[in-house]
Amino acid sequence: MDFGIFIAAMAALIYGADFIIKESERIALHFDISHFVIGATLVAFGTSLPEMAASMMASSQGKSDMAVANVVGSVIFNITMVLGIVFFISKTMVPNRDLFSLDSAWVIIPLVIFFVMIQDGTISRIDGALYLLLMVSYLIFLFTYSREDLEGDIDEDLIREKFNWTKTVILLLIGFVLTIGGANFVVESGANIARTFGVTEWIIGIFLIALGTSLPELVVSLVAIKKGNAEMSVGNIIGSNVANFSMVLGAASILNPLTVDLVATRFDMIIMIAASITLLFILANKLYNKAGSIFLLIILALFIQNVVA
Repeated sequence: MDFGIFIAAMAALIYGADFIIKESERIALHFDISHFVIGATLVAFGTSLPEMAASMMASSQGKSDMAVANVVGSVIFNITMVLGIVFFISKTMVPNRDLFSLDSAWVIIPLVIFFVMIQDGTISRIDGALYLLLMVSYLIFLFTYSREDLEGDIDEDLIREKFNWTKTVILLLIGFVLTIGGANFVVESGANIARTFGVTEWIIGIFLIALGTSLPELVVSLVAIKKGNAEMSVGNIIGSNVANFSMVLGAASILNPLTVDLVATRFDMIIMIAASITLLFILANKLYNKAGSIFLLIILALFIQNVVA
């Protein structure tokens, strides 16, 4: 039964991602907004909903460790697994946007603010409000630089079609429901399958929850690559990580202040820093290829090794 649910959930993820990408292309074409900006806003926020739901639920139940670990783990998986796979399978990836000069700050600034905030072992409600303010700053930045030529290969059928807001919104909602719902069922059924093989509850929680909430980003990015929208896939990850720090942690800490054990989480924090620095190196040197992929996948392997050890 669990195997059937797992397969059906993966199918929902794939079809949902296809809806999101196609309707995002319609919006980009209608408003003359770049695929990167659409990926970093609409798609990124939509695929970050699983992290927000999980962290806010954990925060409301007083489970600070789970709320923070969900964000840290998702950021690690987004960079190392999602971009690692995207760079590995992408044959040619030459974004028109200068990702390093325009967007590298948004890889590192939320991370720096995070480490400043947790030095006292707490992310307070004031910290959360400041993080939400950072989200506003990110949106202002993106749309300041949004009036660019459309990049990527847009479906010719979309150009001939008349733009319909009602249809687009409905299909976007269907896409997000399928993608997020599919991710949740993948996690649940995957956990049940794991239990049948004797995997401990701790490993299931720390690994599958973080992995599962990153599945929407992975599937959406892969579909974007398939459709030739390289910038949307990269924008999705950068935007999702900004949303994870600012929107997810911000909302969760306003709901209930979060505590962080700096000693117990030391290795995971180091991995998150290593992944972010490696992404900066890739953006600076335009290593959107198998070389960049290998760097990220090595970090992912070290992270997984520590989790299952």
